[in-house]
Amino acid sequence: MSILEVNHVKKIYTTRFGGARVQALSNVTFSVEEGEFVAIMGESGSGKTTLLNILAALDTPTSGSVKLNGRELVVMKEKEISAFRRDHLGFVFQDFNLLDNFSVKDNIFLPLVLAGEKHQQMQKKLEPIAQRLGISELLDKFPYEISGGQKQRTAVARALITEPELILADEPTGALDSRAADSLLDLFGQINADGQTILMVTHSVKAASSAGRVLFIKDGEVFHQLYRGRNTSQQLYQKISDTLTMIASGGVIHE
Repeated sequence: MSILEVNHVKKIYTTRFGGARVQALSNVTFSVEEGEFVAIMGESGSGKTTLLNILAALDTPTSGSVKLNGRELVVMKEKEISAFRRDHLGFVFQDFNLLDNFSVKDNIFLPLVLAGEKHQQMQKKLEPIAQRLGISELLDKFPYEISGGQKQRTAVARALITEPELILADEPTGALDSRAADSLLDLFGQINADGQTILMVTHSVKAASSAGRVLFIKDGEVFHQLYRGRNTSQQLYQKISDTLTMIASGGVIHE
Protein backbone atom coordinates (compact mmCIF):
# COMPACT_ATOMS: atom_id res chain seq x y z
CA MET A 1 0.00 0.00 0.00
CA SER A 2 1.39 3.41 -1.00
CA ILE A 3 1.65 5.77 1.95
CA LEU A 4 3.08 8.63 -0.15
CA GLU A 5 2.11 9.41 -3.74
CA VAL A 6 3.88 12.14 -5.70
CA ASN A 7 2.45 12.77 -9.18
CA HIS A 8 3.82 15.11 -11.87
CA VAL A 9 5.11 17.66 -9.36
CA LYS A 10 6.55 20.82 -10.90
CA LYS A 11 8.03 23.80 -9.06
CA ILE A 12 8.92 27.09 -10.71
CA TYR A 13 10.37 30.01 -8.75
CA THR A 14 10.33 33.60 -9.92
CA THR A 15 13.39 35.52 -8.76
CA ARG A 16 12.85 38.73 -6.85
CA PHE A 17 15.01 40.85 -9.13
CA GLY A 18 14.46 40.66 -12.86
CA GLY A 19 11.55 38.25 -12.64
CA ALA A 20 13.54 35.33 -14.06
CA ARG A 21 11.85 31.95 -13.81
CA VAL A 22 13.80 29.04 -12.34
CA GLN A 23 12.42 25.53 -12.70
CA ALA A 24 13.51 23.54 -9.63
CA LEU A 25 11.31 20.51 -10.34
CA SER A 26 9.97 19.62 -13.76
CA ASN A 27 8.01 16.36 -13.51
CA VAL A 28 8.56 14.31 -10.35
CA THR A 29 6.49 11.15 -9.99
CA PHE A 30 7.08 8.33 -7.51
CA SER A 31 5.41 6.55 -4.62
CA VAL A 32 6.60 5.18 -1.29
CA GLU A 33 5.11 2.01 0.12
CA GLU A 34 4.24 1.69 3.80
CA GLY A 35 7.29 0.37 5.66
CA GLU A 36 9.81 1.36 2.96
CA PHE A 37 13.16 3.06 3.59
CA VAL A 38 13.84 5.28 0.58
CA ALA A 39 16.87 7.50 -0.02
CA ILE A 40 16.89 10.43 -2.46
CA MET A 41 20.17 11.50 -4.02
CA GLY A 42 21.23 14.08 -6.59
CA GLU A 43 23.82 16.71 -7.34
CA SER A 44 23.54 20.19 -5.81
CA GLY A 45 20.81 22.06 -7.65
CA SER A 46 19.06 18.88 -8.77
CA GLY A 47 15.89 19.79 -6.88
CA LYS A 48 15.98 17.29 -4.03
CA THR A 49 15.83 19.93 -1.27
CA THR A 50 12.89 21.62 -3.00
CA LEU A 51 11.19 18.23 -3.23
CA LEU A 52 11.75 17.53 0.47
CA ASN A 53 10.26 20.93 1.40
CA ILE A 54 7.17 20.13 -0.67
CA LEU A 55 6.80 16.70 0.94
CA ALA A 56 7.12 18.36 4.35
CA ALA A 57 4.33 20.82 3.43
CA LEU A 58 6.82 23.66 3.90
CA ASP A 59 6.40 24.67 0.25
CA THR A 60 3.75 24.13 -2.40
CA PRO A 61 4.30 22.87 -5.94
CA THR A 62 3.45 24.97 -8.97
CA SER A 63 1.49 22.00 -10.24
CA GLY A 64 1.07 18.34 -9.46
CA SER A 65 -0.20 16.28 -6.56
CA VAL A 66 1.25 15.08 -3.24
CA LYS A 67 -0.81 12.67 -1.15
CA LEU A 68 0.04 11.23 2.26
CA ASN A 69 -2.24 8.29 3.06
CA GLY A 70 -4.68 9.59 0.49
CA ARG A 71 -4.77 13.14 1.91
CA GLU A 72 -3.90 15.81 -0.65
CA LEU A 73 -1.34 18.18 0.84
CA VAL A 74 -1.48 20.75 -1.96
CA VAL A 75 -5.07 21.86 -1.28
CA MET A 76 -4.74 21.90 2.50
CA LYS A 77 -5.59 25.20 4.17
CA GLU A 78 -2.81 27.14 5.87
CA LYS A 79 -4.24 26.72 9.37
CA GLU A 80 -4.43 22.94 8.88
CA ILE A 81 -0.88 22.46 7.66
CA SER A 82 1.07 22.89 10.92
CA ALA A 83 -1.21 20.49 12.81
CA PHE A 84 -1.10 17.98 9.95
CA ARG A 85 2.70 18.19 9.83
CA ARG A 86 2.95 17.69 13.60
CA ASP A 87 0.53 14.76 13.69
CA HIS A 88 1.59 12.83 10.60
CA LEU A 89 5.25 13.63 9.88
CA GLY A 90 8.46 13.24 11.86
CA PHE A 91 11.57 15.26 11.01
CA VAL A 92 15.28 14.61 11.47
CA PHE A 93 17.59 17.42 10.35
CA GLN A 94 21.32 17.69 9.74
CA ASP A 95 21.73 20.39 12.40
CA PHE A 96 19.42 18.61 14.91
CA ASN A 97 17.16 21.68 15.49
CA LEU A 98 17.21 21.23 19.27
CA LEU A 99 16.51 24.07 21.71
CA ASP A 100 19.54 24.64 23.95
CA ASN A 101 17.49 26.03 26.85
CA PHE A 102 15.30 22.90 26.89
CA SER A 103 16.46 19.61 28.40
CA VAL A 104 16.72 16.54 26.20
CA LYS A 105 13.40 15.34 27.64
CA ASP A 106 11.65 18.64 26.94
CA ASN A 107 13.00 18.76 23.39
CA ILE A 108 11.52 15.32 22.77
CA PHE A 109 8.23 16.30 24.40
CA LEU A 110 7.85 19.50 22.35
CA PRO A 111 5.57 18.18 19.54
CA LEU A 112 3.34 16.48 22.13
CA VAL A 113 3.14 19.68 24.18
CA LEU A 114 2.07 21.56 21.06
CA ALA A 115 -0.56 18.86 20.47
CA GLY A 116 -1.91 19.40 24.00
CA GLU A 117 -1.09 15.95 25.42
CA LYS A 118 -1.00 15.39 29.17
CA HIS A 119 2.35 14.88 30.90
CA GLN A 120 1.49 11.37 32.04
CA GLN A 121 0.76 10.30 28.46
CA MET A 122 3.95 11.92 27.24
CA GLN A 123 6.06 10.16 29.87
CA LYS A 124 4.48 6.82 28.98
CA LYS A 125 5.45 7.31 25.31
CA LEU A 126 8.95 8.55 26.13
CA GLU A 127 10.24 5.70 28.28
CA PRO A 128 10.35 2.89 25.65
CA ILE A 129 11.69 5.23 22.96
CA ALA A 130 14.48 6.61 25.17
CA GLN A 131 15.46 3.11 26.19
CA ARG A 132 15.42 1.91 22.58
CA LEU A 133 17.63 4.81 21.45
CA GLY A 134 20.02 4.53 24.39
CA ILE A 135 19.38 8.04 25.74
CA SER A 136 17.57 7.26 29.02
CA GLU A 137 20.55 8.55 31.02
CA LEU A 138 20.61 11.83 29.05
CA LEU A 139 17.03 13.02 29.54
CA ASP A 140 17.86 15.67 32.16
CA LYS A 141 20.89 16.99 30.29
CA PHE A 142 20.86 19.90 27.84
CA PRO A 143 21.86 19.72 24.16
CA TYR A 144 25.14 21.59 24.78
CA GLU A 145 26.14 18.87 27.26
CA ILE A 146 25.88 15.92 24.88
CA SER A 147 27.67 14.72 21.72
CA GLY A 148 26.54 15.14 18.13
CA GLY A 149 25.48 11.51 17.91
CA GLN A 150 23.45 11.86 21.12
CA LYS A 151 21.83 15.03 19.78
CA GLN A 152 20.78 13.22 16.63
CA ARG A 153 19.33 10.34 18.68
CA THR A 154 17.38 12.96 20.63
CA ALA A 155 16.10 14.35 17.34
CA VAL A 156 15.08 10.85 16.23
CA ALA A 157 13.24 10.35 19.53
CA ARG A 158 11.40 13.64 18.97
CA ALA A 159 10.43 12.44 15.49
CA LEU A 160 9.25 9.03 16.70
CA ILE A 161 7.27 10.12 19.76
CA THR A 162 4.33 11.39 17.68
CA GLU A 163 4.10 7.96 15.99
CA PRO A 164 4.30 9.54 12.53
CA GLU A 165 3.23 7.87 9.33
CA LEU A 166 6.40 9.09 7.62
CA ILE A 167 9.80 10.25 8.85
CA LEU A 168 11.53 12.79 6.60
CA ALA A 169 15.29 12.93 7.19
CA ASP A 170 17.36 15.75 5.67
CA GLU A 171 21.09 14.85 5.53
CA PRO A 172 20.79 13.17 8.97
CA THR A 173 24.44 12.04 9.05
CA GLY A 174 25.86 15.28 7.66
CA ALA A 175 27.02 16.74 10.99
CA LEU A 176 28.17 13.43 12.51
CA ASP A 177 31.55 11.71 12.66
CA SER A 178 31.79 8.30 10.97
CA ARG A 179 31.13 6.32 14.15
CA ALA A 180 28.05 8.33 15.12
CA ALA A 181 26.83 8.20 11.50
CA ASP A 182 27.14 4.41 11.42
CA SER A 183 25.27 4.19 14.72
CA LEU A 184 22.46 6.40 13.39
CA LEU A 185 22.14 4.37 10.19
CA ASP A 186 21.95 1.16 12.24
CA LEU A 187 19.20 2.81 14.27
CA PHE A 188 17.28 3.80 11.12
CA GLY A 189 17.56 0.21 9.95
CA GLN A 190 16.11 -1.05 13.22
CA ILE A 191 13.15 1.33 13.32
CA ASN A 192 12.46 0.66 9.64
CA ALA A 193 12.50 -3.09 10.38
CA ASP A 194 9.81 -2.37 12.99
CA GLY A 195 7.63 -0.90 10.23
CA GLN A 196 8.48 2.81 10.28
CA THR A 197 8.45 4.41 6.82
CA ILE A 198 11.49 6.63 6.20
CA LEU A 199 12.34 9.00 3.34
CA MET A 200 15.89 10.37 3.53
CA VAL A 201 17.62 13.02 1.41
CA THR A 202 21.38 12.55 1.49
CA HIS A 203 24.66 13.27 -0.30
CA SER A 204 26.26 10.32 1.48
CA VAL A 205 26.65 7.15 -0.57
CA LYS A 206 27.12 5.21 2.66
CA ALA A 207 23.89 6.56 4.12
CA ALA A 208 21.98 5.83 0.92
CA SER A 209 23.34 2.27 0.83
CA SER A 210 21.49 1.57 4.08
CA ALA A 211 18.12 2.18 2.37
CA GLY A 212 15.95 -0.32 0.57
CA ARG A 213 15.56 1.87 -2.51
CA VAL A 214 17.48 4.84 -3.88
CA LEU A 215 15.94 7.51 -6.13
CA PHE A 216 18.24 9.74 -8.17
CA ILE A 217 17.04 13.26 -9.02
CA LYS A 218 18.54 14.99 -12.05
CA ASP A 219 17.32 18.21 -13.70
CA GLY A 220 14.20 18.23 -11.56
CA GLU A 221 13.06 14.68 -12.38
CA VAL A 222 13.46 11.16 -11.04
CA PHE A 223 16.23 10.04 -13.37
CA HIS A 224 16.89 6.53 -12.10
CA GLN A 225 16.29 4.25 -9.14
CA LEU A 226 18.02 1.28 -7.53
CA TYR A 227 16.50 -1.42 -5.36
CA ARG A 228 18.47 -3.21 -2.69
CA GLY A 229 17.00 -6.60 -3.54
CA ARG A 230 19.52 -9.21 -2.45
CA ASN A 231 22.44 -6.81 -2.61
CA THR A 232 24.54 -6.28 0.48
CA SER A 233 25.13 -2.72 1.65
CA GLN A 234 28.59 -2.88 0.09
CA GLN A 235 27.19 -4.04 -3.26
CA LEU A 236 24.51 -1.34 -3.18
CA TYR A 237 27.20 1.21 -2.23
CA GLN A 238 29.12 0.32 -5.40
CA LYS A 239 26.01 0.52 -7.59
CA ILE A 240 25.14 3.94 -6.13
CA SER A 241 28.69 5.17 -6.72
CA ASP A 242 28.63 3.93 -10.31
CA THR A 243 25.25 5.57 -10.93
CA LEU A 244 26.39 8.93 -9.54
CA THR A 245 29.51 8.77 -11.72
CA MET A 246 27.39 8.10 -14.81
CA ILE A 247 25.00 10.94 -13.96
CA ALA A 248 27.89 13.37 -13.45
CA SER A 249 29.52 12.36 -16.74
CA GLY A 250 26.27 12.45 -18.70
CA GLY A 251 26.57 8.78 -19.57
CA VAL A 252 23.76 6.30 -20.20
CA ILE A 253 22.70 4.07 -17.33
CA HIS A 254 22.03 0.48 -18.33
CA GLU A 255 19.61 -1.59 -16.30
